[in-house]
Amino acid sequence: MGLGEMNKEVIEKVIKFVTMVILMGTIVIWIMMPTSTYKEIWLTPMRAKLGKSIYYGKPGVNLLVYMFPMILLAFLGCIYLHLKKQTTVNQFNSGVEKKRAKFGALRRPMLVKGPLGIVTVTEVMFLTMFMALLLWSLTNYIYRTFVTITSESAATDGNSLWQARLDLIAVRLGIVGNICLAFLFYPVARGSSLLAAVGLTSESSIKYHIWLGHLVMILFTSHGLCYFIYWISKNQLVSQMLEWDRTGVSNVAGEIALVAGLMMWVTTYSKIRRRFFEVFFYTHYLYIVFMLFFVFHVGISHALIPFPGFYIFLVDRFLRSLQSRNNVKLVSARVLPCDTVELNFSKNPMLIYSPTSTMFVNIPSISKLQWHPFTITSSSKLEPETLSVMIKSQGKWSSKLYDMLSSSYSDQINRLAVSVEGPYGPSSTNFLRHDSLVMVSGGSGITPFISIIRDLFYMSSTHKSKIPKMTLICAFKNSSDLSMLDLILPTSGLTTDISSFVDIQIKAFVTREEKSPVKESTHNRNIIKTLYFKPNVSDQPISPILGPNSWLCLATILSSSFMIFIVIIAIITRYHIYPIDQNSEKYTWAYKSLIYLLSISISVVTTSTAAMLWNKKRYYTKSDQSVDNFSPLIIESSPQQLLSQSTDIHYGERPNLNQLLVGLPGSSVGVLVCGPRKMRQEVAKICSFGSAENLQFESISFSW
Repeated sequence: MGLGEMNKEVIEKVIKFVTMVILMGTIVIWIMMPTSTYKEIWLTPMRAKLGKSIYYGKPGVNLLVYMFPMILLAFLGCIYLHLKKQTTVNQFNSGVEKKRAKFGALRRPMLVKGPLGIVTVTEVMFLTMFMALLLWSLTNYIYRTFVTITSESAATDGNSLWQARLDLIAVRLGIVGNICLAFLFYPVARGSSLLAAVGLTSESSIKYHIWLGHLVMILFTSHGLCYFIYWISKNQLVSQMLEWDRTGVSNVAGEIALVAGLMMWVTTYSKIRRRFFEVFFYTHYLYIVFMLFFVFHVGISHALIPFPGFYIFLVDRFLRSLQSRNNVKLVSARVLPCDTVELNFSKNPMLIYSPTSTMFVNIPSISKLQWHPFTITSSSKLEPETLSVMIKSQGKWSSKLYDMLSSSYSDQINRLAVSVEGPYGPSSTNFLRHDSLVMVSGGSGITPFISIIRDLFYMSSTHKSKIPKMTLICAFKNSSDLSMLDLILPTSGLTTDISSFVDIQIKAFVTREEKSPVKESTHNRNIIKTLYFKPNVSDQPISPILGPNSWLCLATILSSSFMIFIVIIAIITRYHIYPIDQNSEKYTWAYKSLIYLLSISISVVTTSTAAMLWNKKRYYTKSDQSVDNFSPLIIESSPQQLLSQSTDIHYGERPNLNQLLVGLPGSSVGVLVCGPRKMRQEVAKICSFGSAENLQFESISFSW
C-alpha cells in the first residue's frame, strides 16, 4: 500500500470519528429535549447568546443546534465516500469484505410477514430504539407539563382542568410529530451521501420513509383532532379554525397542511397505490403545499428542526430536475417475444455505477409527466459506452412502449426522445465476500441479477480473481419469458473464453406450461427484434452528474449553498427584520418564514445550476461519434455456449426453494431475491434468524 493510500485511510478514519461524534451529539440533543437539563442548562445560555443576535435572532438557536450538524454530516459523508472510492482499488482481493461476514447475523430477517414486511435484526433494533425515544419524549413532555397544571391555573385561562390538559397533550403530540418529520425526507433523497455512507440506497430505504410517514400523520392527525375537540368544548370552533395569527401559530395554515398530508396519506393505501399509481404519484407532490403551510403554521424557529432533511432533499430534487431536462441518446432497442423491451443508451465512459442500480425513465411521446424506475441490466465495467434497462409490459405506460416498438411500423421510428434520472444505487457491492451466490427471481425480477452476473463476468475475465459460484433460480409463467435469459450476456464486451474460470448454473422454472412447446424454446427465444435509432445532435450520452460519480461536487453544493443561505439570512435579519422587530409592530411569522424559504431556494438554485453547468462542460463532448457510426454488435459464441450448457429448464412446476437453498456448501452463501412478495417472504423465512447459519439474505425489491 502506497503512502498516498495510507494517508487517505487515515483521513477516512478521522472523518468516521468526527461524523460519529456529530451524529451521537445530535441524538443526545433529541433525547435531552424534554428534560430540564437541556432546557435550563443547555438551551438557556444558547438563547441568551444567539436569541438576541441582530443577525439571526431566535431562529439562530435552532439553526445552530439542528440544521448545521446535519448539513455538516452530509458534507463529511460526501468526503468520506469520495475517499473510499479512491482507496477501493482491487477491493475484491482484500480481506475487508470477508470480515464483514462476521456481522451477517445482524442482517438476517427477524420478521418475515406482517405490516412492516421483511425486517432484519438491525432494523428491529433501530426501530425499537426510535419508538422508545418517541414514547419517552411524549410521556416526559406530558408528565412535566401535567404536574404544573392545577384547577386554579387552568381557570385563569378560562379552561377547566381537562381542557387545559387536552391543550397541552395536543401541543406535545405536535412536537413529537415534528421529530418524526425531521427524518422523513432522508430516505427519499436519492443522491444523498447520508444513505450511501451507511450502505443504503433510496430504493432500500423507501420502507423507512413509509414507516415515518405513517408516524408523522398519526401524530399530526391526533394533534389536529385534539384541538378540534378543545375548540368545540369552548364553542370556538369556527373562530379558531379561521385564525391566522400575525406573530403566533396560524391555525388556518396548519389545517391546510393537515389536509394536504391526509390526501397523501390516503393514496398510500396499497389498493389505491397499486391500481391508481398515477393518482398516488401526483398526489405526493402535495408535499410542497404541506411543507409550505407547515412552516407558516409553526413559524420558522420550530420549522428549522425538520428542515435539515428537507434542505438536503431540495438540493437532491433540484439536481435531478436539471439532469432530467436533457434528452439522452437512445441508440437501440431489443424487443423480446415475452412483452419485454431492452433499451440501450449511449453512456459516457466516465459514468460508473454498481450492479442493482436503478434509473428513472421518461418518454414524452407516451407521457410528459410520468417517470418510471427500472433496474439497469448492463455493467459499467463490462460495457463502458452503453447503458441498458429492461422494461416488462405490465402497466399502461410500459404497454404503450412495447406496442410502439413491436408494431409493424416500428421500423419507421428513427428516433425516440427519452429523458432519464440517475442512475442510483449502492456506493459499492460486496457480493465477492461470499463463497457462493444464489439469486432467486420471479418474472421480471431477474433484471438486477443480470447486472450482477455481467459485473462478475468482467471481474473474472479481467482480474483473473476467484468469484463466487453463481446459481440463478428463476421462475417464469410462460416459455416465452425464457427469452429474458438472452439478456444475461451483453451484445459486446466479452472477448475471452470465460468458461474456464466462471462457475454458473441456471435453473429456470416455467410454471404454467406442462411441457416444452412444439417449437423448441431456444428457437422461440432467438426471435428477438432489434431496432436502431438515429438520435439528434442535441441528444446527450448519459453522463456522471450525481451520486458516486460526483461526491465532491455534491459536497461543494451542500456547503456553498448553506453558506450563501446563512449570509443572506444574516444580511436580511440585520438590516430589515431586526429594525422592525424593535418597534411595537413585530415582523410577522409568515413573512419571516417566506424570507427563509426564498433564501434557501436562491442558494440551492444558484449553486446547483453552477455545478451542473460545470459538469456539462466537463463531461459532455461534441466529439461523440458513436451514434452516427453505431452498428450491430455480435455476441461471442463461447459465453453463449456456456450459458446454454449451464441452463436447466423445468416445466409445470415451481421451484422448491427450501430444497434448493438449505444445505448449500460454504461458510457464506449470499441469497438474493427479487420477485413477488410471497417469493421474498418464503426465501426470507428460509434464511431467517435461527435458521441455516451460512445463508446471508438480501432482498432486492423495487415495488412501492
